[in-house]
Amino acid sequence: MPDSRSWLARPFTERSTQIFLAVLTLSVLAVTLLHVLLPESNPLHVSTFTVTLLGKYLCYALLAVAVDLVWGYLGILSLGHGAFFALGGYAMGMYLMRQVGDRGVYGNPELPDFMVFLNWQELPWFWQGFDMPGFAFLMVLLAPGLLALVFGFLAFRSRVTGVYLSIITQALTFALMLAFFRNEMGFGGNNGLTDFKDMLGFDLRTDAMRIALFIASGVALGLGYLLCRGIVGSKLGRVSIACRDAEARTRFLGYRVERVQLFIFVVSAMLAGVAGALYVPQVGIINPGEFSPLFSIEVVVWVALGGRATLYGAVLGALIVNYAKTVFTGIMPDAWLFALGGLFVLVTVLLPKGIAGLFAQRGWGMRSSSKAKIDPASAARPTEQEATA
Repeated sequence: MPDSRSWLARPFTERSTQIFLAVLTLSVLAVTLLHVLLPESNPLHVSTFTVTLLGKYLCYALLAVAVDLVWGYLGILSLGHGAFFALGGYAMGMYLMRQVGDRGVYGNPELPDFMVFLNWQELPWFWQGFDMPGFAFLMVLLAPGLLALVFGFLAFRSRVTGVYLSIITQALTFALMLAFFRNEMGFGGNNGLTDFKDMLGFDLRTDAMRIALFIASGVALGLGYLLCRGIVGSKLGRVSIACRDAEARTRFLGYRVERVQLFIFVVSAMLAGVAGALYVPQVGIINPGEFSPLFSIEVVVWVALGGRATLYGAVLGALIVNYAKTVFTGIMPDAWLFALGGLFVLVTVLLPKGIAGLFAQRGWGMRSSSKAKIDPASAARPTEQEATA
């Protein structure tokens, strides 16, 4: 009888996963020790600013992994994952705003400052419960998950695919951006949510909390990577690749393609929400700009640069592009978008398989078997591990 835990245990036997987890763990540990143990006068000391910046990069990397799960392994090019990222961020922002209490500018113990400024008399119903961390963290998963569930159910049931689905996802995030810009929505309007004080009773401005959030981002990235690798290495993953390569034939063989698509789409949205929730306390603000379609397109560029259907390639792409963005926007801020567009064109022409393709060509043991097409008929057959479990 197959072991129900084998799909999650299998990634630990893959060389690519072992390398990824080792590099991630050593990197997080090195940054933490260099920040904590070395004085600021030491040239090897990692500043608080750098720790926060690296934590933001890790959140972006988790978002890229979520996009790669649906684009690389399911064949769905989502141009709206920024919406799920932002919803998770707003759920966390609402919790952080409730923790401010009477320490705000207007001293109102119940209403956030922007509500007092707009002459709101009572807290809206959808803000209730966000003073409790458990409820807020649950909403980090449920808000993007429910949106993905409703949107995916309607789209996949109607068999909307290809460029049409991509356009609809982009329209979704654009519509949400316009809605959240309105003051009457109750989410801070154009300014969004900011001026956070505490999280779980700890001051967000302390170095210790910055390090804790950085470590939490690294742990979330590692767990998210393992979850995605476990999914794509299971029977569900093989069926999803079959749907990507031959959807009509997979349907003909009796698989409920829309259920596979919906499940993976919802999981991806929840991962994006977690990334957004960890991002907000580190940058100190969440506003409707995170819903921008341009941001979602940038995420796709990260995945394309790193290499689709590898997961670790998405992480590499996110780290490289965002580091380049930090450098370029400081030197030539007006030229960054042109540089990003040029980078995408160069990658498409010169590196169609991304950076991960270079690893595969050199035989560095980071190959992903999902690059090969899978016969839908073989997706139902158990692997040797499943048969002997």
